[in-house]
Amino acid sequence: MAKGMVGKTVESLGDYLKEQRTSAELSLRQLAEQAGVSNPYLSQIERGLRKPSADVLQQIAKALRISAEQLYIRAGIVSPVDGVGGSVELAILADSKLTERQKQSLLDVYSSFLASNGPVDDKTDS
Repeated sequence: MAKGMVGKTVESLGDYLKEQRTSAELSLRQLAEQAGVSNPYLSQIERGLRKPSADVLQQIAKALRISAEQLYIRAGIVSPVDGVGGSVELAILADSKLTERQKQSLLDVYSSFLASNGPVDDKTDS
């Protein structure tokens, strides 16, 4: 079921965040303060209990001084496959004129279009 897949993605995101936080020698409390999120919320993200929004991921990435795109990939927001919608997805996420809900709606529609078109065949470009 898709829900189990989301949980697995969130869990790997949490593990990755914890690894990055400990590498940066930051406590959970310090990172939460620098990212502008609550300590319990950040703890829930690290334990895989919550899936943060793209805006929260961007704040966390900034505080950790890492790429927000890496966090988007870990969270399952952006496809890790090069050339498959990454620039469109990143443009949507970067648009400050859109609300978080609007961004998620656009990402969902875009993702459904990609899925309905089927897999991309790189050999057709030859």
